[in-house]
Formats: sequence, C-alpha cells, structure tokens
Amino acid sequence: MSAPVRSFYVETLGCPKNQVDSDKLVGTLLADGMAPTDDAAAADLVVVNTCAFIDAARRESIDTILALDEVKRDDARLVVTGCMAERYGDELAEALPEADRIAGFGVPVNVLDSSSGVVSTGSTTEGGSITGKRLIPVASAPLPQLDLLNLPRPKSASPWAYVKIAEGCDRSCGFCAIPSFRGPQRSRDISQIVDEVDQLGAREIVLVAQDLASYGKDRPGELGAGSIVPLVQAVAARADWVRLLYLYPSDLSDALIDAILATEVPYFDLSLQHVSKPHLRRMRRWGDGDRFLNRIGDIRMAASESAFRSNFIVGYPGETEADHDELLAFVDAAQLDWCGFFEYSPEEGTYAYDLPGAVPRGLMGERIAELRELQDDITAARGDAQIGKTVTVLVDTPGIGRSTREAPEIDGVIHVDPTLAVGEFAAVEIVDALGPDLVAAGGVAGEDVD
Repeated sequence: MSAPVRSFYVETLGCPKNQVDSDKLVGTLLADGMAPTDDAAAADLVVVNTCAFIDAARRESIDTILALDEVKRDDARLVVTGCMAERYGDELAEALPEADRIAGFGVPVNVLDSSSGVVSTGSTTEGGSITGKRLIPVASAPLPQLDLLNLPRPKSASPWAYVKIAEGCDRSCGFCAIPSFRGPQRSRDISQIVDEVDQLGAREIVLVAQDLASYGKDRPGELGAGSIVPLVQAVAARADWVRLLYLYPSDLSDALIDAILATEVPYFDLSLQHVSKPHLRRMRRWGDGDRFLNRIGDIRMAASESAFRSNFIVGYPGETEADHDELLAFVDAAQLDWCGFFEYSPEEGTYAYDLPGAVPRGLMGERIAELRELQDDITAARGDAQIGKTVTVLVDTPGIGRSTREAPEIDGVIHVDPTLAVGEFAAVEIVDALGPDLVAAGGVAGEDVD
C-alpha cells in the first residue's frame, strides 16, 4: 500500500519578494510529492514565511505563528522561515518553542524531509534553528551558497505574477537592515528569468527585487553591460504588461524611462523616502525634492498618462519641522497617484539606530496624518480625472480589473462587469470614482494591448 500524500499550508507575510520566495517553496514541495491545502488545520506541514522589515511586521509574524500553532494538528509540523528566521536565528528559536524548525534561507539541509515533513531552506543547528545570526555590514555579509531564486515554481493562479530578478542589496540606507541578512546584490541570468516568465503564463509580469534598478551591476560584463534595460525588453517580448516595483531614483536613467514607456505600462514606482536634501543625507540617501520633481515632470512631458507611486518615512532621527514642511510642499507639487507614509522604526544594527534627534512618536503620528490627508485628496482628484475615459483593464477576478495605473495588491482597483472573463483584457469606460477605486461601465472583451 502506498503512503498517503502529505499536505502543506504556507502563510506569507510582508512584501511581494516574500511571496515569490513562498512560491518557490511551494514549487519545491509540489515537486517532492506533497499536496497544498487552504486549511492549516488539515495540513501535515505548516510554513510561515515571515517579515522582519520593521517592528510592526515582526509583531504580525509572531502573532501569525502563535495563531497557526493553535489551529494546527498536534502531529503537524510548524516551520518558521523568511526574514525573521534569517535575521534572528537561535534567538527566535528560543523565544518560539511552538516552532518545530526555524529555517533561514541560503544553504539547504533538507528541502523536504519526507519522513518528518520538515522544510529547511537554511543552515541549521542541532536544535533545529539556523545558526545564530547577528546584524553585520553588507560588505561582509555571507553569500548564500544557494538562493531560492531559481527553484521551481508553479504556474500563476492569477493573471499577473511577481518575478524576483535579484536578491540582496549593496546600499547602506540608514534605516534599513535588509542588506545585513539578505546579503549583497546578486542578479539572476536573463535566461533564467524569462524561462520563469514563460512557465508562469501570466498576462502581467511584475518585476521585484530589493534594489530593482541595480539589476546587473554586480555582473556588468554578463548582463547587458550592467543595466536592467535588456531584461525589461526581454520580458516585454513575452508578457502583455510589464511593471517594475520599485526604483531607486538615482538609477532612473533616460534609457530605463524609455524602456518602461516602450512596454506601454507607464507606471513609475519611485523609492524616494523623503525630499529634504540635508535630511536625505542623514538617511544616507541620494537626491532632493527639486531633482525628483524635475524627473517626474520630464516623464509626464514624454507620456502624460504616466502613473506614479512612492513611499516616505516620517520621523527618521533629526527630521525637523522645516523638513516636514518641505515634504508637504513636495507632495502637493508632485501630485502622485499613489503614496504611502510610514513611521520610522529603529532597527538594531542600522546606522540610524542610536542617532540623536529622535522624533516623538506622537509627533510622527501628527505628521503622517497631515500627509495622508493631503495625499488622499490628491489620489481622489487623480481618480476623478479618469472619469469619462476609456481604458484597457486586465480582469483579475470576477468584477475586478486594473489598468496600467494600478499595480496589483497595493493600489486601487476598477470595478467592472462581473461577466467579463478573468485573465482577459477589455476596454471599459470609467463612470465613477469611489475612494481609491474606480467604477467602469460596459466592456469590449479581448482588447488588444499590443
């Protein structure tokens, strides 16, 4: 009699890059003969792919682990992986006896131990956790012997899919600990990426990485002279839409802008973080508000329908009222379609962790509230301006679509006729706006996006 097929459940927290990592784990488990389930209580193996970017993300990860421990079967295995596992190692294992294995990424011990149902994507100690990790400078961060990047992955279940094109980051932004546990920049081969695009079969491909626009710089003699442009062109030849999340502003070259516009998805997700020049230098970041406005203006001159998204950190040490006022003025002038504002989170091991000039938490909240109120009005106005236009949408689920100005999962959506076929393009007329979302009428299926 053959052994019963073991089942697994994967919970993913954090950013799109984590979702790709989870997809790679799922692909490996499927290849090893396990079967997925949507019910954690029915699974033989429960995996939590954690986020460790800021304190709120870590709290969510811990809460999720404890909640899944409550619902899983007594004989099921609970494995914690992802950024928290890699960053905190034995410390996390000691704090979470509920977990059967704390597994980081990089060096596989047993991708699947079929007898115990344990996943491990990282080096482990005898106690089942990864070797104790402490934050270290990216220049000396260990290079994983094997990344998740090129593991197998199942066909996309939705009309769009994230594709991670590189791992790690060489920058030293004052607030970010990611390079210390994700390691330095490591770009994938273009051939590996386009093979994955072909296997996914998605209509829209969303390229992601810790530092997307730096793709190829670690391999300048091999990957299109160290530029992301050839990759964008190669992916655009295989997918209807190509979208890039996100771009460090100093790397937004004329050639890259032209390549993005040539894909006919004029969407620019710019990692700005702030606009005050002295404050950006405190953050160990490039640029200033005038440079950013000029670049945005140039893009709008070339393609007036371009959509823009950015994120800003509020309350980084040393932020003054003048810095905040400059950011308010920029948000008003830039008229970005989408914008996120986040309270600064002190991260152990980063440059900013013990910087003087801490901003009181209450003041951070006041500043964010002021910025969000301003941006909400701008986003609403940008949406209202779409009313009366006919746009091409990709139908993601029954009744829900997106145009080129809405990235999946993070921006608004367009409510469409629920009879329009999922996974197809349609031309619709925008008739109303509801907060960040739009409402469309009609629909001509099979709209050609070429």
